[in-house]
Amino acid sequence: MSEQRGSTSTPERGHPSDPSNPGFFGRITRFFRQVAAEMRKVVWPTRSQLITYTAVVIVFVLVFSFMVLGFDLGIAKLTSTVFGG
Repeated sequence: MSEQRGSTSTPERGHPSDPSNPGFFGRITRFFRQVAAEMRKVVWPTRSQLITYTAVVIVFVLVFSFMVLGFDLGIAKLTSTVFGG
């Protein structure tokens, strides 16, 4: 199908019995097959890499938690001093 310039018609869809146009359940099945194919391409980390990455994340979260705690206590002290609480 060729589109003409300025054409406002929508492209035609195939007939429901057309094998190149799967139905609802066919599309769902194709989706899960594609998901499985993509999951086979994933490079999974080794056990030691997983432990290292997990430790890095935990340390990062702890450091930033203490930073936020420090800022929070500092702002609370500053507010208490300014407003006399």
